[in-house]
Amino acid sequence: MTSQKSWTADRIPDQEGRVFVVTGANSGLGLATTLALARKGAQVILAVRDEDKGRRAVAQATAGGSGARLEVRRLDLSDPDSVRAFADRLRADGVRPDVLVNNAGLMAPPRTLTAQGQEVQFAANHLGHFALTGLLLDLLAQGDDPRVVTVTSANHRMGRIFFDDPTGERTYSPMAYYNQSKLANAVFGRELHRRLSAAGSPVRSVLAHPGYTATRLQTAAPVGMVKFLFGRLLLPLAQTPDQGALPQLYAATAEDVRGGELYGPDGMAELRGAPKRVELAPRAADPATAARLWELSEELTGVRYELPAAA
Repeated sequence: MTSQKSWTADRIPDQEGRVFVVTGANSGLGLATTLALARKGAQVILAVRDEDKGRRAVAQATAGGSGARLEVRRLDLSDPDSVRAFADRLRADGVRPDVLVNNAGLMAPPRTLTAQGQEVQFAANHLGHFALTGLLLDLLAQGDDPRVVTVTSANHRMGRIFFDDPTGERTYSPMAYYNQSKLANAVFGRELHRRLSAAGSPVRSVLAHPGYTATRLQTAAPVGMVKFLFGRLLLPLAQTPDQGALPQLYAATAEDVRGGELYGPDGMAELRGAPKRVELAPRAADPATAARLWELSEELTGVRYELPAAA
C-alpha cells in the first residue's frame, strides 16, 4: 500500500461526483472526515442526531464561500424508527450514496437503556449502524467504488460479546460494554465483507480505528474515573481529530484498500500516527461469533440482509 508515513488527507484522490454519508459528522472524527472529503470535491451528507449542531458545523465549514457541498440530515442511531426514516428519505429523494462511513459513537456512560430496552452503547454504536448499512446496501451497490467503512477501536481487542447479558442487567461496566460495542463493530465489518464477497457484490466493507484522539467521545458521556483518565489525565497524548480521522479517510478513499481489512495508526500501540493496515483481534474474525452476532442483530433491528451467509 501507499507509504503510510507520507499519507495525509492531501493525498485523498479527487472525489468530485461522489456522495458520502458520514454518521456523527457534526464534531470530532466525523467532522474532520467530512471536511477532508469536501475539500476533495465530495458531496457529504452529515447524519447527525442534533440538526442544530450539524447546521452550525456546516456554517463554520462553508464560511468564506468554500463551495463545499454539505447537507445535514437527522439520524438517531439508537432509535430504529429514526434509522428507517433516514434511509427512506434518502431513497425518496433519489440520493445514491457511494460510501457510508459508520463513524458515530458513544463511550462509557452510566447504564442506560433505549426506548426499545437495549443497552445504549450496543444500540447506537453497533445496532444502528448494522440497520443503516442493511437499509442502504442496495443503493450503495449502484455506486462508484462503493464502500462501507465501519469505525471500531483498538479496544475491540479487549472486548467480548455478552450474549448472555447484552443489556448489562446483571454485570454492567461502562468500559466493558463500550468494548463490547467496538468488538461488535469489528465483527460486523469483517462478516459483512465475507457476505458481500460470497454474493459477488461490488461493495467493499472496510474497518478503521483512530487510535487515541481528542474528541467529545471521552468527555460527553463518561463519568468518574473513565472521564478523568481519558478526558484529562491522558489527553496530552491524544492526536487531533484531523490526525485521528486519517485511517477512516484512507479506508474510504485509497485505491489499494481491500475489503475485510482494518486500518489504524502506525505509531506505538496504534495510539497515533499515519494510517496502515493493522490486525484484527482473532475473535473479530471468528465465524461462530459472527453468525451469532448477525442473527442477534437481525432479530433486534428487524433488518435482514439479502446476502448469502459466508461459508
